[in-house]
Order: sequence, then C-alpha cells, then structure tokens
Amino acid sequence: MLSITDLASAKIKEVLEQNNRQGAALRVWVRGMSCSGPAYGMSLEQEPRPDDTIEELDGLRVFIDPVSAPYVEGAQIDYVDSLMGQGFQITNPNVQSSGGCGSGCSCGH
Repeated sequence: MLSITDLASAKIKEVLEQNNRQGAALRVWVRGMSCSGPAYGMSLEQEPRPDDTIEELDGLRVFIDPVSAPYVEGAQIDYVDSLMGQGFQITNPNVQSSGGCGSGCSCGH
C-alpha cells in the first residue's frame, strides 16, 4: 500500500528517539484535496484508532484511517534535503492531478 525510503525511515526513527517516543507510530492521512491532488499530513501517535489500517514499514508502524487509505495506495514517503528546504514529502504517482493552479481550476488558490 505505502512505501518509505531508507532516508525517510532513518529520519523518522531519529525523531522518535530524540523525543523519547520509540514506541510511537506514524499516522499518515489526507488533509484535503486541491487541483494538484491530495495534500498529505503526518503525525506521531501511540495507539491506532479502531478502524485504522496498520502497516509495518522498515520497522515503523504506520496508521492509516479508512478515508485516507485509497489516497495513500501506492504512495511513497521520502525525506528531501535541498536548497529549497528539508522535510518529509509524500508522493503518489497513482493519483491524477487536475492540471494544477493556473489551468482553469476553481480551488481559489
């Protein structure tokens, strides 16, 4: 369903260790839709919700709610460190964008 790069996995494990939360899991969700496709969010949580899907990725537990599950199917979590900044990024080649802003969308952005 979801994959994670080695660098992203290492960074998440580093964050868990630095915050003394080694038993926590990563929650991945869709926080909204735009003309560029879904906007993803991530957080750390101790326990899953009753209807969550639980995945194991490179030794990390990942919680995904049923509404977000179709949008993370085939997605990849990566960690990017570039001149533009650093941070986690989720990309999904299976989700079609509707052309991005400036292409006649009506999202208001």
